[in-house]
Amino acid sequence: MAQDNLYASQKNIVAPFEFDEAVVAVFPDMIERSVPGYTLLLPLIGQIASRYAQPHSRCYDLGCSLGAVTLALRQQIQQPGCRITAVDNSPAMIEKCREIIGRSGPGLPVDLVEADICQIPIRNASVVVLNFTFQFVPPAQRDELIQRIYDGLRPGGTLILSEKVIFEPPELDALLVTLHHDFKRANGYSDLEISQKRTALENVLVSETVPQHQARLRQAGFTSADLWFQAFNFVSLLAVKE
Repeated sequence: MAQDNLYASQKNIVAPFEFDEAVVAVFPDMIERSVPGYTLLLPLIGQIASRYAQPHSRCYDLGCSLGAVTLALRQQIQQPGCRITAVDNSPAMIEKCREIIGRSGPGLPVDLVEADICQIPIRNASVVVLNFTFQFVPPAQRDELIQRIYDGLRPGGTLILSEKVIFEPPELDALLVTLHHDFKRANGYSDLEISQKRTALENVLVSETVPQHQARLRQAGFTSADLWFQAFNFVSLLAVKE
């Protein structure tokens, strides 16, 4: 696994973060060292998906990157006739994801789609996963995306939404940000790397609070929108359509 050192050298101008070929090359290392609880979260998402997946339905991995969630769904969902639609707007991610899925052995069939997740139709779905993807969707498009997901879900279907969030009061948020940075330092990132990555993500990754997410989910029609996972300022919500 290639090591993430994209921000190890001082840059005069830090470009906005994007999922290009350079990020794809180091992405597994980047996300494991940057997102607390990530390696635990993946099999748990697969476990939840296996409970909610319905026969002859679609399971969507929106913002699939290199297919880590897709692989978890393939390994754990046993319902007959299910298919996975894995979507990402990065050509480099889709190309590498196709290679990884091709080497992964038997499991649910996967349709890989290079597209904007805000444009992809959601149909006949029983499981939809947004795993640290929604935070990159422009805020003005978020309500519509959640509504389309809700409308495309079968009754009894679920949305698993994992996000980096903001906490209130500000003192709690500051503490959790500090703990997250400590986590990154413990995983070998320097203060320079942490600072430059934060600059690159400014106005690209736009976080919201847990209550904001819950309000949007309930407004779309979800009867429940509960926090089921948290590691510092990274959380996952489980929303169910009755």
